[in-house]
Amino acid sequence: MSDKQSTPCSETFAQRLSALTSPAARDVLAHGLRGIEKESLRIAAGGSLATTPHPRALGSALTHPSLTTDYSEALLELITPAERTPALTLERLDELHRFVYAKLDGELLWTHSMPGQLPADDQIPIAKYGTSNIGRLKHVYRRGLALRYGRTMQCIAGIHYNYSLSEEAWRLLHAANPSPATAVDFQSARYLALIRNFRRTSWLLMYLFGASPALDRHFLRGRPHALETFDADTLYRPYATSLRMSDLGYSNTTAQAALQPDYDTLPGYLDALARAVSEPYPPYEAIGTHRDGEWVQINTNVLQIENEFYSTIRPKRVTNTGERPLHALAARGVQYVEVRCLDIDPFVPCGIDLDTARFLDAYLLVCALEESPLLPPPAYAEAGANFGRVTLEGRKPGLELMREGSAVSLQDWAAEWLAKVEVAAQALDALTGGDAHARAVAAQRAKLADPALTPSARVLETMRERGQSFLAFGLAQSEAHAAYFRGRPLAPADVQAAAALAAQSLDEQARLEHSEQPGSFDAFVADYRAYTLERFSV
Repeated sequence: MSDKQSTPCSETFAQRLSALTSPAARDVLAHGLRGIEKESLRIAAGGSLATTPHPRALGSALTHPSLTTDYSEALLELITPAERTPALTLERLDELHRFVYAKLDGELLWTHSMPGQLPADDQIPIAKYGTSNIGRLKHVYRRGLALRYGRTMQCIAGIHYNYSLSEEAWRLLHAANPSPATAVDFQSARYLALIRNFRRTSWLLMYLFGASPALDRHFLRGRPHALETFDADTLYRPYATSLRMSDLGYSNTTAQAALQPDYDTLPGYLDALARAVSEPYPPYEAIGTHRDGEWVQINTNVLQIENEFYSTIRPKRVTNTGERPLHALAARGVQYVEVRCLDIDPFVPCGIDLDTARFLDAYLLVCALEESPLLPPPAYAEAGANFGRVTLEGRKPGLELMREGSAVSLQDWAAEWLAKVEVAAQALDALTGGDAHARAVAAQRAKLADPALTPSARVLETMRERGQSFLAFGLAQSEAHAAYFRGRPLAPADVQAAAALAAQSLDEQARLEHSEQPGSFDAFVADYRAYTLERFSV
């Protein structure tokens, strides 16, 4: 066997990793950033969805940088700053939880991705952001989501992992592979290459970290399904890893099913999304934008805005005030990626642990540096089918996936990728002198060897051992995590600083509302929509 055959990674990967780990590169890999966005439903003490407004003590959901809401008024979102180490990112997430629990009045945070006890669909409260034009636009957008997909699906929660290499890392890679591309275009192209590798292999994340194999029977609202009965109130699939990411959760609608963003080039990606936010969709035209004189959706297009596209990963760029995400990408290129397929881990108070974050860093580094063939429609479809298969039966013994048209064992393919990730982990550990990343990979190897160690298997086994329904298990975990955070209150100075930031965000929202002219919302929406069409003529 040749050296090239014996190494788990390609020669291209080895060369790129060498460029980032050579003495001349110093510690460039240590300068990457990662941040976490974690969604959690607020629930009443008995487990039902909280019907109270977003707590004022947490500040303004519109303007607070770290504490906001997602779809529902009850769907809290905790956002960490972008930090240089996973440990620091998790520390920030822990601090946010401790502050939130200091301000929740007897309520809890639901510790699962699939929601617990929900009211009737039309009784789920849609998030409100005040009377400013942008605040009203955010609310109208959510009203549109309710009409298009129903409110129940919007109560599904997850964890988003934002990841970037440093600009210096991309400069070194560009220098090692000279091309006529500008630095911005080279960086964007490499992030898209990362995304293509991710799309092909992210089924592995579902196997390792999926944690939603069961759900409350009432979540389906009578829809047909192929789930089995766990108990009188719980449905499940015996080998499922993530019902959240299956067709039962974030399924594509008819409008979105036809969307196949081009991940081969940034212009191609932007064009596909620009078309989707610009082209009317007849069923949404039938709904219209107004009911009884009130706005109910921003427009009648395939997507109201680009963020409506339900993707497992997105290319991202920090936007300026009032700037659309597509425009930011077109003007300044891709800055980081947002991984959107992670379930909340119900066994971990923060919903994600340090081993998971360290593994993700190593896995995403492989995606960024390894060879990345283009992703034409057949490959895109194959990747989607593999992902869906693993969400529903990922722990099934002998499960096979399709790779370039041929069947391959999940176990074999996963082992190949874990070998690559291990190489990246060793490179990251070399920066600190420890073995934390390698141990994180070893923990995932153990799950591959024994599926009972996966979060999805542990959820079902724990429910069986305790004789609990999904709702009972979720409430018990939520109570345990609440006690954990409440038992570790922040230092008074930290509470004071967090409270000051919350107050500052409320003042900022008030200033925004007082600075706008009454009756200007219609013009604001018209400008918002026209801005999209002007910039992306298709």
